[in-house]
Amino acid sequence: MFILLNFIKKINNGGLHSLSAPILILVTLFMLILPLPSFFLDLLFAFNIVISIIILIVAMFTTEILDFSSFPVVLLFSTLLRLSLNIASTRIILLNGHTGSFSAGRVIESFGYFLIGGNFFIGFVIFTILVTINFLVITKGSGRIAEVGARFILDAMPGKQMAIDADLNAGFISTKEAKLRRMNVYKEADFYGSMDGASKFIRGDAIAGIIIMLVNIVGGLIIGIIQHNMLFSQAVKIYSVLTIGDGLVAQIPSLIISIASGVILTRVGSEKTSVSKQIINQVFNNPQVIFFSGVVFGIFGVIPGMPNFIFLFFSISLFILSWHLYNQKNIRQNSFKKLVSQKNQKLHLSWNDIQFERLIVLQLNSHFFNSLYKEVYNDLLCKLHILRKNIAKNFGFLIPEIDCIHNSRLENGQYKIFVKGVEIESGFIFLDKILAVNTGKNTVTIPGGIKVKEPVFDLPAFWIDIASKDLVIKKKLLVVEPNSVIITHLDKIIRYNLHDFFGFQETQQFLDRVSQNFPKLVNHVVPKIISITVLQNILQNLLYDRIPITDIRTIFETLLKHGDARKNDTDNLTSIIRIALRKFITQKFFSNSKNICVVGLSAKIENILLKIVDNKKSKLEPLFSEKLIKKTKLSLIFQKQNTLPAVLLVHPKIRVLLAKLFTTSIPELTVLSFLEISEDRTIKIVHTIDTDRF
Repeated sequence: MFILLNFIKKINNGGLHSLSAPILILVTLFMLILPLPSFFLDLLFAFNIVISIIILIVAMFTTEILDFSSFPVVLLFSTLLRLSLNIASTRIILLNGHTGSFSAGRVIESFGYFLIGGNFFIGFVIFTILVTINFLVITKGSGRIAEVGARFILDAMPGKQMAIDADLNAGFISTKEAKLRRMNVYKEADFYGSMDGASKFIRGDAIAGIIIMLVNIVGGLIIGIIQHNMLFSQAVKIYSVLTIGDGLVAQIPSLIISIASGVILTRVGSEKTSVSKQIINQVFNNPQVIFFSGVVFGIFGVIPGMPNFIFLFFSISLFILSWHLYNQKNIRQNSFKKLVSQKNQKLHLSWNDIQFERLIVLQLNSHFFNSLYKEVYNDLLCKLHILRKNIAKNFGFLIPEIDCIHNSRLENGQYKIFVKGVEIESGFIFLDKILAVNTGKNTVTIPGGIKVKEPVFDLPAFWIDIASKDLVIKKKLLVVEPNSVIITHLDKIIRYNLHDFFGFQETQQFLDRVSQNFPKLVNHVVPKIISITVLQNILQNLLYDRIPITDIRTIFETLLKHGDARKNDTDNLTSIIRIALRKFITQKFFSNSKNICVVGLSAKIENILLKIVDNKKSKLEPLFSEKLIKKTKLSLIFQKQNTLPAVLLVHPKIRVLLAKLFTTSIPELTVLSFLEISEDRTIKIVHTIDTDRF
């Protein structure tokens, strides 16, 4: 018992599917030897028909011949199964035929009565036609194709082997792929050789079917009349129906298998598509052919005496099909042209495909481009134009265009500001609200308002509905429209980055504009005294500290006097120009105030910084710089609280050093030297940065 269980376990591990072929052979042998009950015979006949249909469908959907390389073996087993069924059915017909037409099972009876109406002569004619089609048409053609295919495959094998070796030696394929291709060549040759022999099974099956039919009818009549004392007419009626039914049950699956064999062998082409797709693509793919076929059917449909309705129906159907195919073909052609055009555009590169970073970019979210806010967007464009105009008027040069770009990834109301491709700052606004800014010292709350920080001056603010505008005005809050928030924010960033917008091209345009008013002055200074590059650096230094370059006469005359002695010393030339512009600078940062209230440095800190400047090898220590920045920020808080200008007044020698130090840490701070203040103003140091708390 233990040995038997072990054997069953091994079978299960190996897979029961490996025993299917031996079991089928054993069942076939039992059918040849042992008599089968009619019910079991019905099951086997139905199984034979189902198997033949499955084989045909598999053959129709096979994309490559070697995908169904087991077809010759399947052909052998199916033929053997049919012959075994013929022998089993012959045995039961001859043994029990005298009991009635149901003696051989319901399947044979159904084919004998239902399909041919119980008429022996009709059944004999149909059987003969099926055998003739199978034997003389399909089987003979398939056998000839297999024979020629096997011959050609064998003749082509040396050439295919040489082609594989050539590809392997050239490095086009790997050794593993070469082995696989050689194996496919051998399998293809074996397949056609096997099919050449397997086609004989079908021919033999057809001949055996004729002999079995004659044996059944003659043997049945003899047994029925002599052994069972049946009348001749009765014996003819029963045995002929059973014989024809048995022949049809066997020949129909045989015909299906023959068709499957023909489908497998008549495949042409290397496309990995099924036979059905090949037929549809090649036969029903030309709208002109379908159209002219419809014309021919239409002519037949109008001829008197013809089945006009049927011909006209097919004619109209073909016209509709032709129109559909024509439209589909045009769509495919247009899609192909578009695809080719896109591919060509992708493959073809030129300098026009290079996208340079724009100087100033304002990215907006989708709401700005919504038709509902079209007027708001147009108003923003107008304000951007006014902003550029004001910058040009105040600082003396025209900044480049501000590009408004749609960014769908931004949240509703979000905007971002980029300078030379780098995001500088971002913010949020509400297009359907207004911003109420608290400019006073008292804390104010607005019910229903969205509390935020104003992006430029960092003041407390609220986004409120437009209907609440009068209420916030009564509370003495500053009301700002959404677009104005963006413009103010953008104006601040542009003013802090003016030097980045003044490049070589802007310098050349600036010179061209100055030459229109002062041609002699420009000709003497550039390039005789200084180069255009040095001029660009000087003007950038002035813009870096937000000093306008509108007083161009003073700038050029100063360069005319001092430029020859200091041609490449841009920092020194900038300092001299700043001193020459002292009245202009004083007016810009202090307006008309006679008393200038500024922040100053203690003598100790100033001496430390002077020693660092005089000794070029010395540098500011990080700890000292950090403390100096911290103390300066505290001084600025004092200035803001007393509404005084954020200006630090220092010794001329250390102005450049401190200006560079505070540029990123305290961008709103302006560093001036004593020499840059007009003589008619009184300087008052209201707060001193000392070292007592350092």
